[in-house]
Amino acid sequence: MSGIALGRLTEERKAWRKDHPPGFYARPATNPDGSQNLFSWQCGIPGKEKTLFEGGVFPLTIDFSEEYPSKPPKCKFPKDFFHPNVYPSGTVCLSIINDDGDWRPSISVKNILLGIQDLLDAPNPKSPAQQPAITLFLHNIEEYNKKIKSQTKLYPPPS
Repeated sequence: MSGIALGRLTEERKAWRKDHPPGFYARPATNPDGSQNLFSWQCGIPGKEKTLFEGGVFPLTIDFSEEYPSKPPKCKFPKDFFHPNVYPSGTVCLSIINDDGDWRPSISVKNILLGIQDLLDAPNPKSPAQQPAITLFLHNIEEYNKKIKSQTKLYPPPS
């Protein structure tokens, strides 16, 4: 099965290098021996303009299994990333990357990253992943907005 996954990831990498949204980055991690690990990608998702996330580029790791594209990858922000749909571990809760949700093998890395970018500014209160963030989002939006603005400053664009 890993041959299928490796082939698909090789194609994903080529497609990304040819055409990706401005401000995003996505590249395979580097193994200790210097080779590329196509099963683990280091990504950056820019905050959309005119949102609380504007000005930040948020680091995300995408880990693919040997069952990809039959099974979705795992997407993680840094531990304790503050967002209603991100678990304290950093794992993103989004239907298009959920085995039991809307995952389809035709969903590309580009689709995943754009979907997560949309989720940043438009949390889904029906699928909360962490209590503090969803509580503030629903009951104290001013404090929620302050926390998001503060967090955004922690992730300036790479130089």
